[in-house]
Amino acid sequence: MRKSFQIGAAFIGVIVGAGFASGQEILQFFTSFGGIGIAGSIVATLLFAFIGMNLTQLGSRLQTTSHQKVIYYICGRYLGMLVDIIITFFLFGVTVVMFSGAGAIFEQQFGIPGIVGNLLLAVVTIASVTFSVRKVITLISAFTPFLLLIVIVITVYSVINFDFAAADLQGVAASQSRGASHWLLAAVLYVSYNIAAGAAMLTVMGGTVKDEKVAAWGGIIGGLGLGLLIILINVSMLTQLKEIASVPMPMLALADSMSPVMSIIFSIILLGMIYNTAVGMLYAFTARIVTPETKKFKGAVVLFGIVAFGASFVGFITLVGTVYPVMGYLGFILIGAIIFAWVKKKKSPVSEEVH
Repeated sequence: MRKSFQIGAAFIGVIVGAGFASGQEILQFFTSFGGIGIAGSIVATLLFAFIGMNLTQLGSRLQTTSHQKVIYYICGRYLGMLVDIIITFFLFGVTVVMFSGAGAIFEQQFGIPGIVGNLLLAVVTIASVTFSVRKVITLISAFTPFLLLIVIVITVYSVINFDFAAADLQGVAASQSRGASHWLLAAVLYVSYNIAAGAAMLTVMGGTVKDEKVAAWGGIIGGLGLGLLIILINVSMLTQLKEIASVPMPMLALADSMSPVMSIIFSIILLGMIYNTAVGMLYAFTARIVTPETKKFKGAVVLFGIVAFGASFVGFITLVGTVYPVMGYLGFILIGAIIFAWVKKKKSPVSEEVH
């Protein structure tokens, strides 16, 4: 089970980027709907666990080193080709977004020029991705327990300081910007665009183990862990909605309300989660283009990392607004294909090579 937990923690690490950990995404897709947003959190938890289980299990079954085989397996040759191209493009896009996000945090939280954050994350990410995939998974999974711990602390603090008598959750929630028109659609859309970003690395992680059950449990554990984080962040923000409704990084604001030290700790963990996502995305992107653990792979990592660093100066907000919405639609295609493959239990030859 140790390997399953490691895959699960890495799954969380890949998905939890700047928007998730800061609370902004949870605010828009769950908290903004008030109490019913808790139901949305549960739906998202179940979806993350189900999809994570399927993707890691297929990665193990096909012993894949990139997402290509799994995508063709669940989508077929023609749709698979389209989805493969789009996923590969977005892996690079999310890497760029993460580099830019690090610059934004350095500038906003520490008063350091954004270029320092962009450059530092780019250098550390490039260095990390040149390691073997198993070392990459270990690195990605390392920050997850710290994030979970600090989120639990913030949630307990927020609930203890919640004024139940004066609460008007629905009233305040109704005034928030929402990620979708309905709470159920918001939950599915949230899972959708996160899976579009994380599917590639999930299949690669599954491919590192030969036991399908170990891989499947890794996906389930990761999905349940993501759901737990969503629920905890949702509850903590619901209890303090008036105070954090208009801030760009709600969880950072809650940490700051506890103490300046907690705010600094949370900022560091937030940077750690951005690093996790950047490493996962750059590794999966490069692995799709060049065979991993070869001399060419390391050179390609450096080249792609430098290009991503250059592209990161487009601006964090502009990049998020461009890359993420389209990923949601891609995610719907993936989720539909995964569910279809699961229901039909299609059996294609495992040994068949996809060209």
